[in-house]
Amino acid sequence: MDYFDANLDLTDEDIALKEAANKFAKEVMRPTAKALDELTPEGVIADGSPLWPFLKKAYELGYHKMLIPAQLGGMGLTPLQANIVMEELGWGSFGLAVQLAVCSFVPNTAAFTGNEKLIEEFTVPFCECTDGSLRSCWGGTEPDHGSDNIGLGEAFFTEPGIRTNCLAKRDGDDWVINGQKAAWVSGGTIATHCQLHVQTDPSMGLAGFSIFLIPLDLPGVSKGKPLNKIGQRDLNQGELFFEDVRVADAYRIIGPDTYSTMEEGTLALANAWMASWATGLARAAFDEAFAYCKERVQGGRPLAEHYSIKQRIFEMFARVETCRSLTRMAINLNMNIAPGFPEYSMAAKTVATKLCLENASDAIQLFGGNGLSKEYLPEKLFRDARATLIEDGNNEILARHGGHTLFQTYPRPRSTIPRI
Repeated sequence: MDYFDANLDLTDEDIALKEAANKFAKEVMRPTAKALDELTPEGVIADGSPLWPFLKKAYELGYHKMLIPAQLGGMGLTPLQANIVMEELGWGSFGLAVQLAVCSFVPNTAAFTGNEKLIEEFTVPFCECTDGSLRSCWGGTEPDHGSDNIGLGEAFFTEPGIRTNCLAKRDGDDWVINGQKAAWVSGGTIATHCQLHVQTDPSMGLAGFSIFLIPLDLPGVSKGKPLNKIGQRDLNQGELFFEDVRVADAYRIIGPDTYSTMEEGTLALANAWMASWATGLARAAFDEAFAYCKERVQGGRPLAEHYSIKQRIFEMFARVETCRSLTRMAINLNMNIAPGFPEYSMAAKTVATKLCLENASDAIQLFGGNGLSKEYLPEKLFRDARATLIEDGNNEILARHGGHTLFQTYPRPRSTIPRI
């Protein structure tokens, strides 16, 4: 259905972007996601998988470079336009939307550094790529460290006794990396490049990280098998292993002295994107339930004519609008402010993922027995939505960090807000 957008200030360009993204989501993402959901994790990334033509089509349309500045070859979308497009992609498939976004991590970050050599090596070729052959991943999570890696400001974050599963040591002009990243690295087993977060100063604990932008064809890099999951089965995730991997210091863009600030900025953007996709998923669940209730007859009349159903549909509608309003505020704020206000994006992510799960659950309930059948979309939406409360930061950990940030900074004087 054509979902109304209550923002009356949308331009013709905004509306055209929304319509094009919805068409792609409906005609390409939905059927691809359904097909991938029925495959094994190995089948998802095998030759002949629907994943590859999906990525090719997405790259041809430029959805892999939405946030890269236009002067570097990207789409250069405004914050509002980015939110509009990401919501539509989340409506099409949350998992494929994440896959497409992580593909752009390295070129996006290279562009952010302003380093001409890194831009020439990573950003420009990526923007010129139209076949999906260049793909990034974000190597953050580890087998023993997940959400505690984002415990910025907490006492444990700087404890020197905390050791990580992946460590880089300086060797002359290079760094030598050894260790492992966890099976939850999105796009990990198909990535050609990685934005790697790795401990370089153990005396600083989890704060002693550096960030590297590296090709994954370096000697000593290997990949694990793709992860088998309950939901978002169309999103490839898997381990990365490093054995004496030698990386030039030129690829290190952030050291421990500025790592926490960079991590705050990364969270501010990544959580806002998560909230955008969750809004799309919440809307997808509403759309399915709304259409079904107009067609399904019980008690001699359509479900839509029963008062209790009208109330539940309204609650689902209200959740969508709540997600959209909070998310647009957060993404507009944190795409205009550097290094960003992560507490707003964390609020958007935790609220939107919770509400999208509630919408997916209600859609199943309204479908009745049909809601449990793979013949209908709600059961997939429910499985996909359940994962959102954990990925990109467990919601409880994000809420704790958001609360910690508030006690440190709230209220923020408006005069101190640095615009990009």
